[in-house]
Amino acid sequence: MSEQIARVALGERLTPIGTLRFTRTGPRQFSTFDYDQTWRDDPRAFAIQPDIVLDGGPSHASGASGDQRDALAGVFLDAAPDSWGRRLLERAYGGGLSEFDYLTLADDQARQGALRFLDANGKIISGTAPDSIPRLIDLEALTAIARGYEQGKDISAEELRALAGAGGSGGARPKANVRDGDVLWLAKFTSVHDQEPIERVEVATLSLARACGIRTPDVRLELADTQYPVALIHRFDRRDGARIPYISARTALGKTASALGAYTEIVDFMRASSVDPAADFRELYRRLIFTILVSNKDDHLKNHGFLYVGQGRWRISPMFDVNPAPDRAPHLETAIVEGGPHDRSIVLARESCVFFEIPDGEARIIIRDMARLISAEWRTALQSVGVTGGRARGYELAFVHEEMKIALAL
Repeated sequence: MSEQIARVALGERLTPIGTLRFTRTGPRQFSTFDYDQTWRDDPRAFAIQPDIVLDGGPSHASGASGDQRDALAGVFLDAAPDSWGRRLLERAYGGGLSEFDYLTLADDQARQGALRFLDANGKIISGTAPDSIPRLIDLEALTAIARGYEQGKDISAEELRALAGAGGSGGARPKANVRDGDVLWLAKFTSVHDQEPIERVEVATLSLARACGIRTPDVRLELADTQYPVALIHRFDRRDGARIPYISARTALGKTASALGAYTEIVDFMRASSVDPAADFRELYRRLIFTILVSNKDDHLKNHGFLYVGQGRWRISPMFDVNPAPDRAPHLETAIVEGGPHDRSIVLARESCVFFEIPDGEARIIIRDMARLISAEWRTALQSVGVTGGRARGYELAFVHEEMKIALAL
């Protein structure tokens, strides 16, 4: 049996909030987190995860469900690398890494949210040295390293560790954090396995979302005139160099393993925890409609999130990871209504507007106006990022389909 311990702190000031104890015994992994009494007594204190309450005892998490990632509570899993970053860390440090290793070997500067991890001496635990985040001007070199890794080529230990440390959270696609002065961006690279211009289309789709009144991070395409363009997405969990606490909807709803969820469950969390529930209800409803109209395949609970705004309240984060999929069955990762089907259905979305506290007449206008805008602009949006001709036609069924017809007819 082995035990690893980290002092958990918050933000640039490294405000102590608690202790994370991680245990590994044979194939089993589990952890315990407990708040410091000084944090419980702090008037600024808040629960870093809704079900890890301030006045409760130690909180336990276990990978016994069959998914070892559940050996960490959701808020810590949100701060850890996902598939791409995990693979890079395994290549850099060898196999047999624990969930604690994945969490702490990621670059402290790039870790999602505001949690920091310190050793017994108060030193920040990080897999890379300070100031190791690549610069924006290094994008071409980073692209070459990422492609080399995907192709199984030899990569120097220094390059691999730099890419692994800055790999970021979320998803299986190649990515790295880069800095432009003091501003942090997530760079998403074109994969060697791509058959479609995925990075270009994501930039175009996020621009459509913003035009539909949905909050999105700043986004742009770099190396646009090359074969391997890079989507740059501004890190919305940073503001003026400060870190903002973040949780995914999966964590907000207390889901574990591969449990799915529903938009109405997210609404229930908002009703209890949002700083402005009515505004967030309408924001989420627009995202649901947008997901249906553009055939977004990535609306699972990890791709919805919340930023802490103070006084125990949260605000839905900007929309991210939107990927139209013309070749997929009409299926939602997150159901519209708890216990209901996962159908990608405008009719069901309209009928469910009451759960979002939106009158039917307003819901009808929202749906119709978004459908008109998307129908009128999707080709132009794709063209603006260099997706034309046959490649644009290949995406047509993501935007021209039966649900769009129903929405336009409202």
